[in-house]
Amino acid sequence: MIYLKTNDEIELLRENNILVSQTLAEVGRHIKPGVTTKELDRIAEDFIRAHGAIPSCLGYEGYPAATCISVNEQVVHGIPSDYVIKEGDIVSVDLCTFMKGFNGDSAYTFAVGEIDDDVRRLLEVTKEALYKGTAQAKVGNRVGDISAAVQEYAESFGYGVVRELEGHGLGRKMHEAPGVPNYGARGRGPLLKEGMVICIEPMITMGNRAVVFERDGWTVRTRDRKPAAHYEFAVAIRKDGPDVLTDFGIIENALNN
Repeated sequence: MIYLKTNDEIELLRENNILVSQTLAEVGRHIKPGVTTKELDRIAEDFIRAHGAIPSCLGYEGYPAATCISVNEQVVHGIPSDYVIKEGDIVSVDLCTFMKGFNGDSAYTFAVGEIDDDVRRLLEVTKEALYKGTAQAKVGNRVGDISAAVQEYAESFGYGVVRELEGHGLGRKMHEAPGVPNYGARGRGPLLKEGMVICIEPMITMGNRAVVFERDGWTVRTRDRKPAAHYEFAVAIRKDGPDVLTDFGIIENALNN
């Protein structure tokens, strides 16, 4: 069942997703060599709770932390730990909030100091793939139009597009229908209608697309151990085009100041 949201519900979703962006900005300020991913998780949880929300990742199907923090070859769902961040790492932070009956959900991949040029290009292409997919999130299109836009752009650079994980609907539940794969064919999949809210989240690998699920039951990494990047928008489908509820500007302004 795909739930269409009212304008008021979309504004509550926007409020959550702005808080997610603010939390990612706060975490981003602290991502530097010598900091553990567990410390970043604490910063995120404290910030979320201080703003009247709860971290909806914590306890979700038994997940043990407020954030998913994935470093280098980890694609998604890395569990915060005593890992000490170092110069040249890339750190993907994915987090969710729950406030006023609705969820926020976004992810951003941060560069730690100076990173290799080929890794920087991976981040740039993954983010641009997100924008390409988001541009297709409009009434009358289908999920496959989003999926194909992401896949075509990422693969044009020779990158892998992870197929085992996908975006999703967002609302009162963190994960709702429809699924939003990062690969597919234009004109296929569920029809996009006014009031749908979806998360678009390219997970792109520098090498091939094969992934391994670690024994902790959560962490997904590349099989070839080459780096991966992950960015995520929450988007409302509107008649006049995509309404992005996430604000990367908040994150990027924090990193540049």
